[in-house]
Amino acid sequence: MSQYYSPIVYTVTEQEDGWLLKTVLQRRLLVSRKLLSKIKLTEQGVMLNGERVYISVKVAAGDVVEVRMEQEESDDILPEPIPFTVLYEDEHLLIVNKDAGIIVHPTHGHYTGTLANGVVHYWKTKGEHFRFRPIHRLDQETSGVLAIAKNPYVHQHVSEQMIAGTVDKKYIALVHGSPIPEQGSVDGPIDRDPEEPHRRIVTPEGYAARTLYTTLTRWAEGSASAISLKLESGRTHQIRVHMTSMGCPLIGDRMYKTLPVHEIDEQTMAVREERDTWIERQALHACELTFEHPILKERITFQAPFPADMAALEKRLNDEAAPKEEL
Repeated sequence: MSQYYSPIVYTVTEQEDGWLLKTVLQRRLLVSRKLLSKIKLTEQGVMLNGERVYISVKVAAGDVVEVRMEQEESDDILPEPIPFTVLYEDEHLLIVNKDAGIIVHPTHGHYTGTLANGVVHYWKTKGEHFRFRPIHRLDQETSGVLAIAKNPYVHQHVSEQMIAGTVDKKYIALVHGSPIPEQGSVDGPIDRDPEEPHRRIVTPEGYAARTLYTTLTRWAEGSASAISLKLESGRTHQIRVHMTSMGCPLIGDRMYKTLPVHEIDEQTMAVREERDTWIERQALHACELTFEHPILKERITFQAPFPADMAALEKRLNDEAAPKEEL
């Protein structure tokens, strides 16, 4: 017998009296056509006042609409006891603090050891059945807030918020150099590097991308900086590419450490190469994520604490810039 998640419940208002149930589902619950087609095939997909009905029936004020989705599992993902930090969890969402170095989802050559393996194991130990549905992505070496939907309805709604640009994604990066001006935006279309397909570059033929930034701290006359960033688009490696295009690559970023459009003297390059050894990954952390909870209908902010390796790097930059005592 099929098992179902907790239903999405809606009470018909006076304004909707006489509407078709299908109209309520699409205009009030905002159920997509694709999801609605899937739900209709299940035994308890759409209920009206506790009874299974066709979505072509009319509703009356006070009627209770329930949308039920069958429980699903990620049978293709091997459960593994991989630790991770839970920032928030309810029956619809799981928000985690992803560690640097861990891949979000199994890919070719990386079938185990991913965040997905750990999350599936975590759910199984709790006797829960969910399919792993990350709503967005973070690079392997980027730490911070990651949202995971527990059902297709929630995944659809938050994904649509991302497409509409109403999800706020904020990052902190420690970079070489200092942006000029200290606050502003980078509007640079991004696409694959034709010479190295794994890299991205700013190119007029690329996809539109915009990053807002604010300089928080400058060290050693601007030879390094802490930057707050907000994405207004979600291109692969966007922050890393945009910061590099400004002459401010992320400290520790081995892929984007070269600056083909900026001339760097040998002494500055030597300093940067030394600092790149102070952290084992690019110094980028997704510190904050804000969106409207699809069920609670409230805008919620999730925050991930500053990671230890970036805090240690920040301390070294502070120590390096501090005045030296005379002997």
